[in-house]
Amino acid sequence: MDQGSAVTRSRLELWLGAFVGFYRPGVEEVRRLDAVSKFLYAARSVILVVSAQAAIIAGLLALGARRFDALAFVLVLAGFVAAHMISNLSNDYFGYRRGHDTPDSPRMRYTVHPLASGVLETRTLLTGLAILAAIGLGITAFFIVERGWPATAFALAGIALLFLYDAAPVPLKSIGLGEPAVFFVWGPLMIGGGYAMIAGEISAAAFTASVPYGLGVMAILVGKHIDQVDFDGGRRIRTLPVLLGERAARGLNIATVALIYAVTGALIISGQLTPFAAIIVVALPRAWRAVSIMSRPRPASPPEGYVGWPLWAHRACLAHNRVFGWAYILGLAGGAAWPGVRL
Repeated sequence: MDQGSAVTRSRLELWLGAFVGFYRPGVEEVRRLDAVSKFLYAARSVILVVSAQAAIIAGLLALGARRFDALAFVLVLAGFVAAHMISNLSNDYFGYRRGHDTPDSPRMRYTVHPLASGVLETRTLLTGLAILAAIGLGITAFFIVERGWPATAFALAGIALLFLYDAAPVPLKSIGLGEPAVFFVWGPLMIGGGYAMIAGEISAAAFTASVPYGLGVMAILVGKHIDQVDFDGGRRIRTLPVLLGERAARGLNIATVALIYAVTGALIISGQLTPFAAIIVVALPRAWRAVSIMSRPRPASPPEGYVGWPLWAHRACLAHNRVFGWAYILGLAGGAAWPGVRL
Protein backbone atom coordinates (compact mmCIF):
# COMPACT_ATOMS: atom_id res chain seq x y z
CA MET A 1 0.00 0.00 0.00
CA ASP A 2 1.48 3.40 -0.99
CA GLN A 3 1.62 6.38 1.35
CA GLY A 4 -1.32 8.16 -0.32
CA SER A 5 -3.58 5.13 0.08
CA ALA A 6 -2.59 4.80 3.73
CA VAL A 7 -3.46 8.45 4.38
CA THR A 8 -6.82 8.06 2.64
CA ARG A 9 -7.61 4.93 4.65
CA SER A 10 -6.61 6.66 7.86
CA ARG A 11 -8.92 9.58 7.14
CA LEU A 12 -11.81 7.31 6.23
CA GLU A 13 -11.34 5.47 9.52
CA LEU A 14 -11.41 8.80 11.36
CA TRP A 15 -14.59 9.86 9.58
CA LEU A 16 -16.31 6.55 10.27
CA GLY A 17 -15.11 6.67 13.86
CA ALA A 18 -17.08 9.87 14.40
CA PHE A 19 -20.31 7.88 14.00
CA VAL A 20 -19.62 5.07 16.49
CA GLY A 21 -18.89 4.63 20.17
CA PHE A 22 -19.82 7.48 22.47
CA TYR A 23 -18.96 11.17 22.58
CA ARG A 24 -15.30 11.99 22.10
CA PRO A 25 -14.28 14.47 24.79
CA GLY A 26 -10.65 15.32 23.89
CA VAL A 27 -10.62 18.87 22.51
CA GLU A 28 -6.87 18.91 21.93
CA GLU A 29 -7.07 15.53 20.20
CA VAL A 30 -9.81 16.78 17.87
CA ARG A 31 -7.84 19.95 17.11
CA ARG A 32 -5.16 17.83 15.40
CA LEU A 33 -7.64 16.20 13.02
CA ASP A 34 -8.43 17.20 9.44
CA ALA A 35 -11.26 19.67 8.71
CA VAL A 36 -13.83 17.00 7.80
CA SER A 37 -13.14 15.00 10.97
CA LYS A 38 -13.37 18.16 13.08
CA PHE A 39 -16.73 18.98 11.54
CA LEU A 40 -18.08 15.45 12.07
CA TYR A 41 -17.04 15.35 15.73
CA ALA A 42 -18.26 18.90 16.39
CA ALA A 43 -21.63 18.03 14.83
CA ARG A 44 -21.99 15.14 17.32
CA SER A 45 -22.22 12.58 14.54
CA VAL A 46 -22.33 9.74 17.08
CA ILE A 47 -26.02 10.54 17.71
CA LEU A 48 -26.93 10.57 14.01
CA VAL A 49 -27.60 6.83 14.19
CA VAL A 50 -31.12 7.64 15.42
CA SER A 51 -31.93 9.44 12.15
CA ALA A 52 -30.37 6.70 10.03
CA GLN A 53 -32.41 4.08 11.88
CA ALA A 54 -35.61 6.10 11.39
CA ALA A 55 -34.99 6.23 7.64
CA ILE A 56 -34.29 2.48 7.48
CA ILE A 57 -37.49 1.75 9.43
CA ALA A 58 -39.47 3.89 6.97
CA GLY A 59 -37.83 2.07 4.07
CA LEU A 60 -38.59 -1.38 5.46
CA LEU A 61 -42.22 -0.47 6.06
CA ALA A 62 -42.44 0.62 2.42
CA LEU A 63 -40.74 -2.60 1.35
CA GLY A 64 -43.25 -4.63 3.35
CA ALA A 65 -46.08 -2.79 1.61
CA ARG A 66 -44.39 -3.53 -1.73
CA ARG A 67 -44.09 0.17 -2.47
CA PHE A 68 -40.32 0.59 -2.07
CA ASP A 69 -38.51 3.17 -4.21
CA ALA A 70 -34.71 2.80 -3.89
CA LEU A 71 -33.84 6.35 -5.01
CA ALA A 72 -36.42 7.87 -2.68
CA PHE A 73 -35.05 5.79 0.21
CA VAL A 74 -31.48 6.97 -0.38
CA LEU A 75 -32.65 10.58 -0.51
CA VAL A 76 -34.72 10.19 2.66
CA LEU A 77 -31.72 8.69 4.47
CA ALA A 78 -29.40 11.49 3.32
CA GLY A 79 -31.99 14.15 4.11
CA PHE A 80 -32.64 12.89 7.63
CA VAL A 81 -28.93 12.74 8.50
CA ALA A 82 -28.25 16.19 7.01
CA ALA A 83 -31.19 17.72 8.89
CA HIS A 84 -30.03 16.15 12.14
CA MET A 85 -26.52 17.56 11.72
CA ILE A 86 -27.97 21.00 11.07
CA SER A 87 -30.12 20.63 14.19
CA ASN A 88 -27.10 19.70 16.34
CA LEU A 89 -25.07 22.65 15.10
CA SER A 90 -28.05 24.99 15.47
CA ASN A 91 -28.56 23.81 19.03
CA ASP A 92 -24.94 24.58 19.85
CA TYR A 93 -25.03 27.93 18.08
CA PHE A 94 -28.07 29.20 19.98
CA GLY A 95 -26.96 27.62 23.24
CA TYR A 96 -23.65 29.48 22.89
CA ARG A 97 -25.29 32.78 21.91
CA ARG A 98 -27.73 32.64 24.81
CA GLY A 99 -24.89 32.05 27.27
CA HIS A 100 -25.96 28.51 28.21
CA ASP A 101 -22.85 26.73 26.88
CA THR A 102 -20.43 28.15 29.42
CA PRO A 103 -17.22 26.40 30.55
CA ASP A 104 -19.06 24.86 33.53
CA SER A 105 -21.99 23.62 31.44
CA PRO A 106 -22.58 19.89 30.78
CA ARG A 107 -22.42 20.56 27.03
CA MET A 108 -18.83 21.76 27.30
CA ARG A 109 -17.74 18.77 29.37
CA TYR A 110 -18.88 15.66 27.51
CA THR A 111 -17.59 16.49 24.02
CA VAL A 112 -16.22 19.24 21.82
CA HIS A 113 -18.32 22.35 21.16
CA PRO A 114 -17.91 23.72 17.62
CA LEU A 115 -17.81 27.35 18.75
CA ALA A 116 -16.94 27.59 22.43
CA SER A 117 -14.02 25.15 22.12
CA GLY A 118 -12.60 26.89 19.06
CA VAL A 119 -12.22 23.53 17.32
CA LEU A 120 -13.83 24.72 14.10
CA GLU A 121 -12.85 27.79 12.17
CA THR A 122 -15.80 29.93 11.14
CA ARG A 123 -15.07 29.18 7.49
CA THR A 124 -15.18 25.41 8.07
CA LEU A 125 -18.40 25.66 10.04
CA LEU A 126 -20.14 27.83 7.45
CA THR A 127 -18.90 25.69 4.57
CA GLY A 128 -20.20 22.54 6.22
CA LEU A 129 -23.55 24.14 6.99
CA ALA A 130 -23.86 25.42 3.43
CA ILE A 131 -23.23 21.92 2.05
CA LEU A 132 -25.78 20.40 4.44
CA ALA A 133 -28.35 23.08 3.61
CA ALA A 134 -27.84 22.56 -0.12
CA ILE A 135 -28.33 18.80 0.30
CA GLY A 136 -31.47 19.33 2.35
CA LEU A 137 -32.99 21.90 0.00
CA GLY A 138 -32.20 19.79 -3.06
CA ILE A 139 -33.83 16.70 -1.55
CA THR A 140 -36.85 18.73 -0.42
CA ALA A 141 -37.29 20.19 -3.91
CA PHE A 142 -37.10 16.72 -5.45
CA PHE A 143 -39.85 15.35 -3.22
CA ILE A 144 -42.08 18.40 -3.66
CA VAL A 145 -41.93 17.85 -7.41
CA GLU A 146 -42.41 14.07 -7.13
CA ARG A 147 -44.87 13.80 -4.23
CA GLY A 148 -46.67 17.14 -4.23
CA TRP A 149 -48.45 18.58 -1.20
CA PRO A 150 -47.58 15.77 1.29
CA ALA A 151 -43.87 16.52 0.76
CA THR A 152 -44.52 20.23 1.25
CA ALA A 153 -46.47 19.57 4.46
CA PHE A 154 -43.84 17.25 5.96
CA ALA A 155 -41.00 19.61 4.98
CA LEU A 156 -42.73 22.62 6.53
CA ALA A 157 -43.44 20.67 9.71
CA GLY A 158 -39.80 19.62 9.95
CA ILE A 159 -38.47 23.14 9.34
CA ALA A 160 -40.93 24.60 11.85
CA LEU A 161 -39.90 22.15 14.57
CA LEU A 162 -36.21 22.69 13.82
CA PHE A 163 -36.75 26.43 14.33
CA LEU A 164 -39.05 26.11 17.34
CA TYR A 165 -36.87 23.63 19.22
CA ASP A 166 -33.98 25.99 19.93
CA ALA A 167 -33.96 28.98 17.53
CA ALA A 168 -37.31 30.56 18.43
CA PRO A 169 -37.41 33.44 20.97
CA VAL A 170 -39.11 30.99 23.36
CA PRO A 171 -37.70 27.59 22.30
CA LEU A 172 -39.67 24.43 22.91
CA LYS A 173 -36.93 22.91 25.04
CA SER A 174 -37.23 25.80 27.50
CA ILE A 175 -40.94 25.22 28.18
CA GLY A 176 -41.03 21.46 28.62
CA LEU A 177 -42.10 20.70 25.05
CA GLY A 178 -38.74 19.72 23.57
CA GLU A 179 -39.07 16.09 24.63
CA PRO A 180 -42.56 15.54 23.12
CA ALA A 181 -41.35 17.32 19.98
CA VAL A 182 -38.48 14.84 19.66
CA PHE A 183 -40.96 11.94 19.94
CA PHE A 184 -43.02 13.48 17.15
CA VAL A 185 -40.02 14.18 14.90
CA TRP A 186 -38.26 10.80 15.16
CA GLY A 187 -41.55 8.92 15.29
CA PRO A 188 -44.48 10.03 13.12
CA LEU A 189 -42.72 12.80 11.19
CA MET A 190 -39.58 10.94 10.12
CA ILE A 191 -40.92 7.39 9.91
CA GLY A 192 -44.48 8.19 8.83
CA GLY A 193 -43.31 11.01 6.57
CA GLY A 194 -40.34 9.03 5.31
CA TYR A 195 -42.65 6.18 4.39
CA ALA A 196 -44.89 8.60 2.47
CA MET A 197 -41.91 9.90 0.48
CA ILE A 198 -40.55 6.41 -0.26
CA ALA A 199 -43.89 4.73 -0.96
CA GLY A 200 -45.70 7.67 -2.53
CA GLU A 201 -48.66 7.35 -0.18
CA ILE A 202 -49.57 8.21 3.40
CA SER A 203 -50.13 5.19 5.65
CA ALA A 204 -51.75 5.06 9.07
CA ALA A 205 -49.91 1.77 9.69
CA ALA A 206 -46.55 3.53 9.21
CA PHE A 207 -47.48 6.19 11.75
CA THR A 208 -48.49 3.49 14.24
CA ALA A 209 -45.30 1.51 13.69
CA SER A 210 -43.30 4.69 14.34
CA VAL A 211 -44.45 4.99 17.95
CA PRO A 212 -41.99 2.55 19.63
CA TYR A 213 -39.00 4.12 17.93
CA GLY A 214 -40.17 7.67 18.66
CA LEU A 215 -40.46 6.72 22.33
CA GLY A 216 -36.90 5.36 22.28
CA VAL A 217 -35.45 8.61 20.94
CA MET A 218 -37.50 10.67 23.38
CA ALA A 219 -36.05 8.58 26.23
CA ILE A 220 -32.55 9.57 25.09
CA LEU A 221 -33.36 13.28 25.36
CA VAL A 222 -35.22 12.94 28.65
CA GLY A 223 -32.19 11.07 30.00
CA LYS A 224 -29.91 13.88 28.89
CA HIS A 225 -32.09 16.52 30.51
CA ILE A 226 -32.22 14.47 33.73
CA ASP A 227 -28.42 14.57 33.77
CA GLN A 228 -28.50 18.35 33.25
CA VAL A 229 -31.43 19.12 35.56
CA ASP A 230 -29.45 21.11 38.14
CA PHE A 231 -27.65 23.19 35.55
CA ASP A 232 -30.77 23.79 33.43
CA GLY A 233 -32.85 24.70 36.46
CA GLY A 234 -30.27 27.26 37.52
CA ARG A 235 -30.35 28.84 34.06
CA ARG A 236 -34.17 28.83 33.88
CA ILE A 237 -34.13 26.34 31.00
CA ARG A 238 -37.41 24.62 31.80
CA THR A 239 -36.92 21.20 30.27
CA LEU A 240 -39.43 18.51 31.18
CA PRO A 241 -37.20 17.12 33.99
CA VAL A 242 -36.84 20.64 35.41
CA LEU A 243 -40.63 21.08 35.44
CA LEU A 244 -41.33 17.61 36.85
CA GLY A 245 -38.39 17.35 39.19
CA GLU A 246 -35.49 14.92 38.87
CA ARG A 247 -37.13 11.99 40.66
CA ALA A 248 -40.43 12.21 38.74
CA ALA A 249 -38.52 12.60 35.48
CA ARG A 250 -36.59 9.39 36.16
CA GLY A 251 -39.90 7.64 36.78
CA LEU A 252 -41.31 9.04 33.54
CA ASN A 253 -38.33 7.80 31.57
CA ILE A 254 -38.52 4.33 33.11
CA ALA A 255 -42.16 4.22 32.02
CA THR A 256 -41.16 5.41 28.55
CA VAL A 257 -38.64 2.59 28.14
CA ALA A 258 -41.23 0.05 29.34
CA LEU A 259 -43.83 1.50 26.99
CA ILE A 260 -41.59 0.80 23.99
CA TYR A 261 -41.98 -2.92 24.58
CA ALA A 262 -45.64 -2.71 25.59
CA VAL A 263 -46.57 -0.84 22.41
CA THR A 264 -44.56 -3.18 20.20
CA GLY A 265 -46.22 -6.18 21.83
CA ALA A 266 -49.66 -4.64 21.30
CA LEU A 267 -48.86 -4.01 17.63
CA ILE A 268 -47.80 -7.64 17.19
CA ILE A 269 -50.86 -9.01 18.97
CA SER A 270 -53.18 -6.79 16.94
CA GLY A 271 -51.55 -7.94 13.70
CA GLN A 272 -50.18 -4.51 12.79
CA LEU A 273 -46.64 -5.87 13.05
CA THR A 274 -45.46 -9.38 12.25
CA PRO A 275 -44.21 -11.65 15.05
CA PHE A 276 -40.68 -11.06 13.74
CA ALA A 277 -40.75 -7.73 15.61
CA ALA A 278 -40.59 -9.71 18.86
CA ILE A 279 -36.85 -9.95 18.27
CA ILE A 280 -36.60 -6.64 20.14
CA VAL A 281 -36.37 -8.77 23.29
CA VAL A 282 -32.62 -8.98 22.58
CA ALA A 283 -32.47 -5.34 23.72
CA LEU A 284 -34.06 -6.10 27.09
CA PRO A 285 -30.70 -6.38 28.94
CA ARG A 286 -29.84 -2.86 27.77
CA ALA A 287 -33.34 -1.71 28.72
CA TRP A 288 -32.92 -3.22 32.17
CA ARG A 289 -29.58 -1.49 32.61
CA ALA A 290 -31.12 1.84 31.62
CA VAL A 291 -33.99 1.29 34.05
CA SER A 292 -31.57 0.31 36.83
CA ILE A 293 -29.49 3.43 36.27
CA MET A 294 -32.56 5.66 36.29
CA SER A 295 -33.96 3.99 39.40
CA ARG A 296 -31.58 5.98 41.55
CA PRO A 297 -29.89 9.41 41.39
CA ARG A 298 -26.74 9.84 39.39
CA PRO A 299 -23.54 9.20 41.39
CA ALA A 300 -21.52 12.20 42.53
CA SER A 301 -18.58 11.25 40.34
CA PRO A 302 -18.07 8.97 37.32
CA PRO A 303 -16.58 5.48 37.51
CA GLU A 304 -12.92 5.25 36.56
CA GLY A 305 -12.43 5.47 32.81
CA TYR A 306 -16.00 6.63 32.15
CA VAL A 307 -16.43 8.57 28.90
CA GLY A 308 -19.04 11.28 28.47
CA TRP A 309 -19.50 12.53 32.02
CA PRO A 310 -21.72 14.19 33.23
CA LEU A 311 -24.05 12.27 30.91
CA TRP A 312 -25.27 9.20 32.77
CA ALA A 313 -28.92 8.33 32.10
CA HIS A 314 -28.49 9.71 28.59
CA ARG A 315 -25.68 7.30 27.77
CA ALA A 316 -27.64 4.30 29.08
CA CYS A 317 -30.72 5.30 27.06
CA LEU A 318 -28.65 5.89 23.92
CA ALA A 319 -26.96 2.49 24.29
CA HIS A 320 -30.37 0.86 24.72
CA ASN A 321 -31.94 2.64 21.76
CA ARG A 322 -29.10 1.61 19.46
CA VAL A 323 -29.67 -2.07 20.19
CA PHE A 324 -33.45 -1.73 20.22
CA GLY A 325 -33.38 0.22 16.95
CA TRP A 326 -31.31 -2.37 15.09
CA ALA A 327 -33.40 -5.20 16.54
CA TYR A 328 -36.62 -3.43 15.50
CA ILE A 329 -35.13 -2.99 12.04
CA LEU A 330 -34.27 -6.69 11.89
CA GLY A 331 -37.83 -7.57 12.89
CA LEU A 332 -39.26 -5.26 10.23
CA ALA A 333 -36.91 -6.82 7.67
CA GLY A 334 -38.39 -10.21 8.54
CA GLY A 335 -41.85 -8.72 8.17
CA ALA A 336 -40.93 -7.24 4.78
CA ALA A 337 -39.68 -10.62 3.60
CA TRP A 338 -42.72 -12.53 4.89
CA PRO A 339 -45.51 -9.93 5.31
CA GLY A 340 -48.24 -12.57 5.52
CA VAL A 341 -47.00 -13.94 8.85
CA ARG A 342 -49.35 -12.42 11.41
CA LEU A 343 -50.87 -13.49 14.71
